[in-house]
Amino acid sequence: MKNLKRIMLAVAAAASLLAPALPAMAQASDQFIAIPSYRVGPYGTNGQSYYGGYIDYLSYVNLKEGGINGVKLSWEECETEYNNAKGVECYERLKGKNPVTKGTAINAMATGIAYALIDKTAEDKVPLLMVGYGRTDAVDGSVFPYAFPLVTTYQMQVSAIVKYLASKNGGSLSGKKIVFLYHDSAYGKEPIVALEAEATLGKFKLVQIPVAHPGNEQGAQWLKIRQENPDYVIFWGWGVMNQTALKAAQKVGFARDKIIGSWWAGSEEDTVPAGDAAKGYLSATWNVSGKSVPLIADIEKVVYGAGKGNMQDKAKIGSILYNRGVSAALATVEAIRAAQAKYGKGKVMSGEDVRWGLENLNITNARLQQLGASGLLPEIKTSCDNHEGSGKIKIQQWDGGKWVLVSDWIEGNKNLIHPLFKASAAKYAKEKGITPACMK
Repeated sequence: MKNLKRIMLAVAAAASLLAPALPAMAQASDQFIAIPSYRVGPYGTNGQSYYGGYIDYLSYVNLKEGGINGVKLSWEECETEYNNAKGVECYERLKGKNPVTKGTAINAMATGIAYALIDKTAEDKVPLLMVGYGRTDAVDGSVFPYAFPLVTTYQMQVSAIVKYLASKNGGSLSGKKIVFLYHDSAYGKEPIVALEAEATLGKFKLVQIPVAHPGNEQGAQWLKIRQENPDYVIFWGWGVMNQTALKAAQKVGFARDKIIGSWWAGSEEDTVPAGDAAKGYLSATWNVSGKSVPLIADIEKVVYGAGKGNMQDKAKIGSILYNRGVSAALATVEAIRAAQAKYGKGKVMSGEDVRWGLENLNITNARLQQLGASGLLPEIKTSCDNHEGSGKIKIQQWDGGKWVLVSDWIEGNKNLIHPLFKASAAKYAKEKGITPACMK
């Protein structure tokens, strides 16, 4: 029995040495952040990089600043597998971890989960943070006070892509043919109304071709694209669907520099596995890659230097999705900081407080410079009328080894797209019996 006891103690000691550094359990004095994430399944590799960056920034704020005005950040992940039902389960489980914050700001990085949570989070008075994804008409804060599709929405993104393509054709796409190849889900369908409006305005022919989840079978779709012989393919893919599309395009002989993907189809996870088939491929992005951004380099130094890094594969530090996770966490922290400035520095902020912070964000270029994040993401200025805050993207191109920027910031056609948001939000308000009003 004594030998058995010694063996068990030795195993326990070894396990403690091998276990990764984790944040402390939520304390009442912490700003607890619920993180419904996914690191397994068909989209798991994407989630690993994104949430690695997200959590590394939270650790960085704790290590670099001692938290936000002395309030330490704590968090807990819950695996959703990009599944809507599991996303709701995770939210319900995590929101009770801290009765004040109720999760601070929920960021599931899944449009389907965001749709499933949009009413629940509003009822619970917890902000739903949809950074570069989610329900686009939530830009209207008078109808969706607790939902924030921050930075740039799918509809403004696709409008900016159309503007970029027009700029390559003398300012007009009239008479051109564009195929919209998309993930057959809420995510893939979100930009359709905007793209149809752009096609009517720009007088180009639009052909829509859906791809079933998870997207590893696209033979029929690319045969149709070859038959259609479009001038361009606008590509709304995710996960394994992306590398599959690039390989299929090469197989049918469609030029990759005529394919322009969404920002969720423009990461190293998409291009590296595709090999030569990815060279020349274009995509939108709202954040840059690389460690040349001082903040990213300092995170590696401070967080990984302290043995607190979240990424097992440190080679992915500075990748598109890693830097995007950092950017989303930065916006979250700045919202908490803004809330503290109004409701009390050094205090734990409630979901209602953070909602105000998100609706009153003003992340200027000067502030980004202070954070060491100049150029990492665009300026963000929100209001009740505009929960998006930017509407800008850049276009990048894969040169076979890295992403290279080929444009400056491009803003979508706000005069065309924002009325679509308003109309959709008004319809939702009527269906739900909501009287639109801005919260104070």
